[in-house]
Amino acid sequence: MKPVYLDNNATTRTDPQVVETMLPFFTEQFGNASSMHAFGADVGSALAKSRKQIQALLGSEFDHEIVFTSGGTEADNAAILSALQTQIGRKEIITSAVEHPAVLSLVAHLEKTQNITVHIIGVDAMGRLDMEAYRKALGPKTAIVSIMWANNETGTIFPVEELAQMAHEAGALFHTDAVQAVGKVPMNLAESEIDMLSLSGHKLHGPKGIGALYVRKGVRFRPLVRGGHQERGRRAGTENVPAIIGLGRAAELALEHMQDEQTRVAAMRDRLEEGLLASIPNCFVTGDATSRLPNTCNIAFEYIEGEAILLLMNKEGIAASSGSACTSGSLEPSHVLRAMDIPYTAAHGAIRFSLSRETTDEDVDRVLEVMPSVIAKLREMSPFWREREVREGAFNPTYA
Repeated sequence: MKPVYLDNNATTRTDPQVVETMLPFFTEQFGNASSMHAFGADVGSALAKSRKQIQALLGSEFDHEIVFTSGGTEADNAAILSALQTQIGRKEIITSAVEHPAVLSLVAHLEKTQNITVHIIGVDAMGRLDMEAYRKALGPKTAIVSIMWANNETGTIFPVEELAQMAHEAGALFHTDAVQAVGKVPMNLAESEIDMLSLSGHKLHGPKGIGALYVRKGVRFRPLVRGGHQERGRRAGTENVPAIIGLGRAAELALEHMQDEQTRVAAMRDRLEEGLLASIPNCFVTGDATSRLPNTCNIAFEYIEGEAILLLMNKEGIAASSGSACTSGSLEPSHVLRAMDIPYTAAHGAIRFSLSRETTDEDVDRVLEVMPSVIAKLREMSPFWREREVREGAFNPTYA
């Protein structure tokens, strides 16, 4: 049976076209872009092309607004730390309770070590931001707001354009971690008030270890990595040329496949979701079903453990996730689901299915075939499920 990979929010397979584009830059076009000779000039031209490809995907106005980084985490850190240095007299950060650890770990560190005030804005049961709390948190001391474009676990999309406008009214900068959203939803940064945006290559069928930070023209910026003059002095270090070339090609392909992501992939996601809800009792979708990424479905299966579900799924050749890959290994429910006040009896059994343009109808059929028996088997062994059956008069002694 062909393996089924539905963990694309953790990482995507590098598109073979991306790999093909990268290969010459290991052995043939190997020059340093900073060199004056032809070897360097050729590479410099290739880097400029990649910058334009990413610019096109983001809908930004200028190619020099794109700064290459090692990934989304570095881009997030660079944006937040730069804002604190450039926004003189402002020592407050606003973020949400459901951000990626790349943001939450950093702001917690800053609060503890640098006397920075951090406002963590909560979400409702559907993972939507508390707009009134956000409005009240904004003020003359706010240096930067960092709110993700879309949540990596539930797929819930945040109104970042509106949030950016509100931040500017308070004189603050606005950054969005758009790692999950880039390539899945249309963007037009040239007509938005977003100041900075983070993206990562391996979330859109590009290579790992490469990302970018969009910095809107006119926004003051202080580099996180200092040294040489690379990236117009905004990120020192010899460029990871093959990865940058791969990221540019991945961005180009993502733009080509955007409509497919919005339609065919979303339709498969909906069919998967509807089939699971119809065939398995006591489960429900988490997040905002009306405003979420087209590829993401997070379902909470009550009274069983997510780790056990994943183990049995893995035996059937199906890969999914019980939460963010960066927090896996913890026996605690995801901080995202805790922030949404999902009951522990359900949060422990939440599984994230994240599709991609490579997902097929046969993949969905396979999951729909396997999952009912996986859940039933685990519930037969679950004392919590048995307690529920006894409580509701549905206990079947043959399971004893």
